[in-house]
Amino acid sequence: MDPAPFVRGAAFPATRSVPYPRAKPDDRLPRDTWQMACIPAGVRLEFVGSSDVTIELDGAGDDGLAWVEADDRTVVYLPAQAGVRVVSIEGDVEPAPAQPRWLAYGDSITEGWVTSTPAQAWPAVAGREHGLDVVNMGYAGAARGEIASAEHVAELPADVITVAHGTNCWTRTPHTAAMVAEGLRAFLDVVRQGHPDTPVVVVSPIVRPDAETTPNRLGATLQDLRRAIEDVAAERTDVDLVPGADLVRPDQLPDGIHPGDEGHAAIAARVGPVLAKAVTG
Repeated sequence: MDPAPFVRGAAFPATRSVPYPRAKPDDRLPRDTWQMACIPAGVRLEFVGSSDVTIELDGAGDDGLAWVEADDRTVVYLPAQAGVRVVSIEGDVEPAPAQPRWLAYGDSITEGWVTSTPAQAWPAVAGREHGLDVVNMGYAGAARGEIASAEHVAELPADVITVAHGTNCWTRTPHTAAMVAEGLRAFLDVVRQGHPDTPVVVVSPIVRPDAETTPNRLGATLQDLRRAIEDVAAERTDVDLVPGADLVRPDQLPDGIHPGDEGHAAIAARVGPVLAKAVTG
C-alpha cells in the first residue's frame, strides 16, 4: 500500500534526489546544512494494527530499520542514510493517529550523532515518551542559527518548537558571544513572525570538555557562547530555557563531543517534560 500516510517527520516536499528532505531547498541555505538535511534523521513510519508488516525500502544498503513499540503504536525509523525511500508497506495496519507537532532545530546533538540507532536520538525518545510528532531539523556540523533555517521553522505548522544550537559557533564557524546573541535574537524574531503564540524552548549547548574554557579564533569559549544564549532566552518573555551545561556528563560523551544512548536519554528526560507541559498549557 502507499506508504505516504504512514510517514512522519518529513515536513518538506521531496525533491528528485531526496525523498525526505529535512529542510527546504533554498539557495540561501549553507551547503553543509543542506547536505545534512538530505539524511532522513528521525523520519519514520507510524502505524497501528498487526506488527506482522513487510516494509520495502530502496537505497538502504546494508542498514536496516529500527522498530520501537510506543504506547498503542509501532514506530519504525528509517536508516540515517541519504537516498533511502520507502517503496511499499504490506500488512493489516493503518496510519497512526496524528499527534502535536514538534519542530526540533539544532545541530548534531539534535540530529542524533553516535547513537546506536536513529530511535535513540533525544528528540526521538522525547517524542515517543510524550506523544509528539517530532520533525528533526538537526544538522550535524552546521546549524549556526542561520536566518534561512529560521524562515523554514516559521513556515511550518507547529505546536511546540525547540532551538538548540551553539556548539558549531565555537569552531566550525567561529563566533563571538555578541554574534551568537544577536543571531539568536534575530532567529527567534523570525520564528515568531510565523509562530506568534507557539511555545518555544531554547536549549543551550551541552558540555564539551575541549571547548568549555578554550577560546576560539575570535576569543570566545563555549562557556561564553552558552552564557550569551542563556542571557538572550532570559531577557525574553516568549521563550522557555533549558540550560544545557549539566544535561549530560562528560563520561556520557563517547567521542568527547556527542552523547551516546545514555546521554541522549538524559537530555530527553529533562527536555521532554518541558515540551509536554508547553503543549498542554
